[in-house]
Amino acid sequence: MNDTAPFTQWPESLLALARREIRSLAPYRHAPWDPAYERLHANENPWRNPADTSTAGLNRYPEPHPLALEARLAELYGVRPECLIAGRGSDEAIDLLIRVFCAARQDAILQCPPTFGMYSVAAGVQGAAVVDVPLRRDAGYALDLPGIVAAARNPSGPSVKLVFICAPNNPTGNDVPIAEIEHLLRELAGQAIVVVDEAYVEFSGRESLAARLNEFPHLVVLRTLSKAYGLAGVRCGVAIGHPDLVDLLRRAIPPYAIPEPCIEAILAALAPAGMNMADQTRAQLLAMRPQMLAALAATPTVIRVWPSATNFIMVDSTDPAAIMAKAREVRLLLRDFSSGSRTPGAVRISLGTPEQNARLLHALDAPLPEGFA
Repeated sequence: MNDTAPFTQWPESLLALARREIRSLAPYRHAPWDPAYERLHANENPWRNPADTSTAGLNRYPEPHPLALEARLAELYGVRPECLIAGRGSDEAIDLLIRVFCAARQDAILQCPPTFGMYSVAAGVQGAAVVDVPLRRDAGYALDLPGIVAAARNPSGPSVKLVFICAPNNPTGNDVPIAEIEHLLRELAGQAIVVVDEAYVEFSGRESLAARLNEFPHLVVLRTLSKAYGLAGVRCGVAIGHPDLVDLLRRAIPPYAIPEPCIEAILAALAPAGMNMADQTRAQLLAMRPQMLAALAATPTVIRVWPSATNFIMVDSTDPAAIMAKAREVRLLLRDFSSGSRTPGAVRISLGTPEQNARLLHALDAPLPEGFA
């Protein structure tokens, strides 16, 4: 993204997509935050708990909107800070988007199953409808581009405000060609917000679409620290979009959303030593992925191994229950998707350490790749 290129004002057609109540909502006015002053204005306890090892003190509220954290995340993702809002995982970003844009019993999201389950869950909580345009299993779980455009424009259905595209997709593992997302962005300009969930993009080898915000003001990109950076426990994800869209999301997010220990842990983990570690572990996972694909393809009862652009692999099995049971026998948990109509016989396997991968393959009577202990 060109940091020097100014953003034009968000088009009125896009602003009109947001709920009227959100457009007129005044954000919560939190107590002024200035760490240079001693605080007697926020009704906090002035003494720290003996177990408190944080730098800032857990007796104090964290920064209402963590500017230093968001500045570091903006640097990490190559965008300007005003284009990014941090929350408790991508789940909070998904929830914020649906609450801001979808009126209950009136508006809808569009998703492409099989895909990440939180899109429909968050829509259900908000009372928004869910329009399904299934992935084309016969084409390697590819997007149904004409189907998405037709469903988003359907005048007889609920008003589709958000189109969620998980790229790479969970649970199938395949990525979505950039040209196909560009096609959707062009076709749905001024009509819907296109949300590209890039939770696994670091494993895909392609550039993030966040660099295209100037070109597509109705694009939102979701990123997370949970996968490639090994920080699932801190629950931090971001929504990246036009500054005017981010401003709408800020009106709906609670203040103090990210706890102080998480802020401090994230900033420490994104220092040079942590970044080097993340690069090394990602490289190791990427090196093991083709070996695991080949080994699983030679596993009895596995009839298909789906290509993966992620840190997990989905396989189809004639006996998924047996795979699940054998994994449990060696104290490993896998994810069973076999009962889903769009993932018949499927099991999703996260890549682990060489020892964990070897233990699983041994339990499944699969050949052990060289270097697996």
